[in-house]
Amino acid sequence: MRKFILTLAICLATAGASAQEQSAELAQMRNDGIAAYEAKDYQTAFDKFSAYLSQTNNEDSVVAYNCGLCADKIKKPAEAEKYFNIAIQKKFNLANAYIGKANALKDQKKNDEYVATLKEGLEAVPGNKTLTRLYATFYVNQGVMAQRSKKLDEAQEAFKKALEIQPENLNALNALGALHYAQGAAVVQTDMDKAKAEFAEAKTYLEKLLPLLSDTNAAQKKMKTNANTMLNYINSLQ
Repeated sequence: MRKFILTLAICLATAGASAQEQSAELAQMRNDGIAAYEAKDYQTAFDKFSAYLSQTNNEDSVVAYNCGLCADKIKKPAEAEKYFNIAIQKKFNLANAYIGKANALKDQKKNDEYVATLKEGLEAVPGNKTLTRLYATFYVNQGVMAQRSKKLDEAQEAFKKALEIQPENLNALNALGALHYAQGAAVVQTDMDKAKAEFAEAKTYLEKLLPLLSDTNAAQKKMKTNANTMLNYINSLQ
């Protein structure tokens, strides 16, 4: 019995020492990853962080988030998606984790998952400016593509969706104003009632747009000049 107890005690002591050694190794691995990250050696940081996470059951949300950042830096979007997703599940730095995941999905050309992630991110972090801007911009771009393909109804719906997400989106307001203006101008000689209806829609968007524009921004100044030109013509018909 005594021999058994002694053997057990030795085993426990050995196990304890091994656990301490493993813990020290893991701590060193984490610290090496942090040092590499701070030195902007993102490949080494990714290697250290991912190895650390694999041996700790992905429990460290801070390391997972930073591993996602490293993966993004070294152009590994699938890995970035994985680690940002861990941060999201653990609710660490939630808005930025969603932004990181969305960008990783975009890099993989997973457009449906990209927009779904932006929507989910805004539901988790309502009002976040970056998520709002990215989500609205997605629909602005969809509208532009539809417009280029002469799918004007689809374009309008996409621009309106952008405004639902971000009511003061300059590009969506400008696009809808210009689109309705063009549709009115196309029939002004043949159907004045229809033209005026289109111009009235255009005016609504253009009047919302103008107060948001700055004269100090070259692109916005040009947008403002164009909006005023359209409004002056619309008002001349009344």
